[in-house]
Amino acid sequence: MAGAGYSPADLDKIILDMFELKKGGSAAADILPEAEVCKLCDMAKAILQREDNVKAVKTPVIVVGDVHGQFFDLLELFEIGGRPPFHNYLFLGDYVDRGYYSLDCVLLLVALKVRYPDRIALTRGNHECRQITQVYGFYDECLRVHGTTNVWKHFTDLFDFLPLAAIVDDAIFCPHGGLSPSLDRIEHVQKLDRFIEIPHEGPICDLMWSDPDDRYGWGISPRGAGYTFGQDITETFNHENSLQFIVRAHQLIMEGFQWQHANGVLTLFSAPNYCYRCGNQAAIMQLDELMNKNIVQFDPAPRHQHGAAGKAKAKALPDYFL
Repeated sequence: MAGAGYSPADLDKIILDMFELKKGGSAAADILPEAEVCKLCDMAKAILQREDNVKAVKTPVIVVGDVHGQFFDLLELFEIGGRPPFHNYLFLGDYVDRGYYSLDCVLLLVALKVRYPDRIALTRGNHECRQITQVYGFYDECLRVHGTTNVWKHFTDLFDFLPLAAIVDDAIFCPHGGLSPSLDRIEHVQKLDRFIEIPHEGPICDLMWSDPDDRYGWGISPRGAGYTFGQDITETFNHENSLQFIVRAHQLIMEGFQWQHANGVLTLFSAPNYCYRCGNQAAIMQLDELMNKNIVQFDPAPRHQHGAAGKAKAKALPDYFL
């Protein structure tokens, strides 16, 4: 794997090694040491830098919500939906934190993005930032696995390059969190400077943190960042932008998916039994070339694959709205 970048064969080996991880415990450091992570991140930055703030995605595609470091459930997801490059995927952020294997998740997804840039779309979630990952597990995992924070720095620098949202066939808007009172139209999102740490407030923050709500209008979010938005806001945004509906992630849903606002907003959550204790199902959405929707629910991967018994107990994490 020497040289300026990876060959397709090198990337194929990384991806195959990750898919063949069937035992508990992170193998990310063995598959890709620190220096190689830097190389992979640089290749991913070069690809992501050319993508718009709102990444255009074509059908057919499988849309995925939060995965949150639950690597063996991510492998289960690929078994259900099919592996790239034979199936296209759009991931809506929150690849890291909470689960035991954030490094494995983000390594596999970034390697897939570099190998198949037109088949895999990765957008940014509220956990793809420096501040949040220092609290909810990714920073500590990088330090524990590699012995330094350098790998965390490589990945969090890469996170600044991720698109802020996606749009599927010019008809389905896909942010991680939700809408913003500062952004009436999708072209306004395209004009933002995204190559920064997620701010504490403002339109980028809102796209990452906002949630749909039963109450009309804009509301103060109980999360402490972003807003709540009602059905009237959704209907206006969808009408002004000629959208069928919005797909977003960001919220634990016990059934894995939830339609709100008269089917104007769909929430997908793709981490089953979130934090290994919530008991929820997960879901993904398959869209065919005619925009027909098929929502597939799934349960956690078999427990023996998680390796939790042999895992060093992680420190307790604060529960900001599981």
